[in-house]
Amino acid sequence: MAGGKLTPRQKMINLMYLVFIAMLAMNMSKEVLSAFGLMNEKFEAANASSASTNEQMLTALDAKAIEAKGEFEKAAITAHKVEAATKKFYDFVATLKTEVLTGVESEEGKLPYESMDKADNLDNSWFAGEGYTKRGNEVIAAIETYKAEMKSALGDEKKYAAILNAVTKEFDLSDVPNKEGLKDKYLNYHFRGFPAIASLAKLSAWQNDAKKAESDVIAAALGKAAVQAASYSNYKAIVVLDKNAYFQGEKVTGKVVLGRYDENTKPTSFEGPGKLENGQAVISLTAGSVGEQSIKGKFTFLEDGKNIPLDFDGKYVVVPRPNSATISADKMNVVYRGVDNPISVSFPGVANDKVRATAPGMSGGTNGKYNLKPGAGTEVVIVASATLPDGTTVSDKKPFRIKGLPSPTGKVRGETAAKGSTSNLEACQVTAVLEDFDFPVKVNVTQFTVKVPGEPTILVNGDRMDGRARAAIKKAKRGDVVVIGDIKATFQGIQQAAKPSSTCTYEIQ
Repeated sequence: MAGGKLTPRQKMINLMYLVFIAMLAMNMSKEVLSAFGLMNEKFEAANASSASTNEQMLTALDAKAIEAKGEFEKAAITAHKVEAATKKFYDFVATLKTEVLTGVESEEGKLPYESMDKADNLDNSWFAGEGYTKRGNEVIAAIETYKAEMKSALGDEKKYAAILNAVTKEFDLSDVPNKEGLKDKYLNYHFRGFPAIASLAKLSAWQNDAKKAESDVIAAALGKAAVQAASYSNYKAIVVLDKNAYFQGEKVTGKVVLGRYDENTKPTSFEGPGKLENGQAVISLTAGSVGEQSIKGKFTFLEDGKNIPLDFDGKYVVVPRPNSATISADKMNVVYRGVDNPISVSFPGVANDKVRATAPGMSGGTNGKYNLKPGAGTEVVIVASATLPDGTTVSDKKPFRIKGLPSPTGKVRGETAAKGSTSNLEACQVTAVLEDFDFPVKVNVTQFTVKVPGEPTILVNGDRMDGRARAAIKKAKRGDVVVIGDIKATFQGIQQAAKPSSTCTYEIQ
């Protein structure tokens, strides 16, 4: 077409060809605009459906939380936080969509997709030069707030980790490489210069992403709570014998069943020899004549608005006299040196004032309650005797292992791995405690070492930082982990020496 001298007819043909190509290009552009419009319709329909579905699921979760409480109650709190964050962001995006549609008039209730090819509304509202306007910065802030509120609501629970990662990825505001390989600001790359219908579809996609995250959280919360409630960790294998006492040579019969312990499963009524207390049936009856006896009754539970009866029938045996003592540690299977270990001693069927118990270091005896403070050695034997109603005496004995007090756990600011500023660390107290120990033993720190990265180890006497330690801490940088070790301590009021305490750390922020 471009070579040689053309005749008027050939020039006309070439011109018609160019017009034809332009018309094809215009038609393709309209098809693309219509495609964006159809895409927006799909997102809008999906968003409406998600809103309805999410509302139904949240209602179901709330009902379960009221009925069963426990894990469902915790899950509902999380779901409502996410619902609030989603609504706030969803409604904000709706205002942005209104901006896009400023000056656009619907035709018979439908947007004119093919004529929505201008970018003026958002370009003028969001962008100024290479940066953002006040409104543009508001858009960025709204996205950041949404992500922060979602993170706060979901926390560090692994169940929600994938959902939170998806939200972070979908709303990543990092600069984006354009087709020339240069970095472009997030809003510039996605919205600047784009046709209005394309921007509208993108904003509807934002709303869809938020609604999907909300739906995933509610489904995960509901599922997580249900799995936790039905978890086998809530069950215990229980041996149920046909009766609770057997004579020598008698055949022992019974079964092993799975029983679920759930503080939230409370009966509405109870019939039997006892009464309901805190959701449990507390049995109270007087043993009758010697021989096999029965305990019968019925629980009633409320399920889906209906009363469900559950009958029970157990047996026990009344024996004429005891033949051994029951000696047990109230808090553990061993006794600890240096502290008073509560000990209960009794003989079945014998009044406590007719029972005596002796052992090295044992004192007390009121109502069968003793205190045992063992001394040296690795074992102590408790000897118990009882005077039966007929005047005869029976006795029994039981050995207990003697253990020293466990090693204390070192802590700074009450934590094994604390974080904070250098000034906070300078003022912190170093402590040591007996973790998961049932006796009230106070531990006093007398000495410890401080190791700041790049600085020599400093020995400190007492339980607080001295001048040298504070000077070294001032040199620590953000991210440095200060190690507090070689913690020495004593037990208050106990002659026994304390074992070395564990090391603790403090990360500078």
